[in-house]
Amino acid sequence: MTLQELTDNIRTRIATADSLDATAKLVTDQGVVYIDSKQTPAVVSNDDLPADTELHVNVGDLEKMATGDLNPMMAFMTGKLKVKGDMGIAMKMGQVMG
Repeated sequence: MTLQELTDNIRTRIATADSLDATAKLVTDQGVVYIDSKQTPAVVSNDDLPADTELHVNVGDLEKMATGDLNPMMAFMTGKLKVKGDMGIAMKMGQVMG
């Protein structure tokens, strides 16, 4: 999956999700996806801006989490997913992505 495909996928998912009312940033091995759901509609871009929560994960593991092949909690516990910032927002992001 390319960074553009990932960005488009998140843009679609965030549009149909309940409001996170926060900013989040996915930092991947291919680049950054920034989500600002404090705005309506939510804005998804590849801008590297400060966020309430940062999720650091490689795209391959992110794909596995989206398909259910990798449990997000297990990814976190094994260091494949690192969270900086508000853990509550990270948990909400998991619901949006899953």
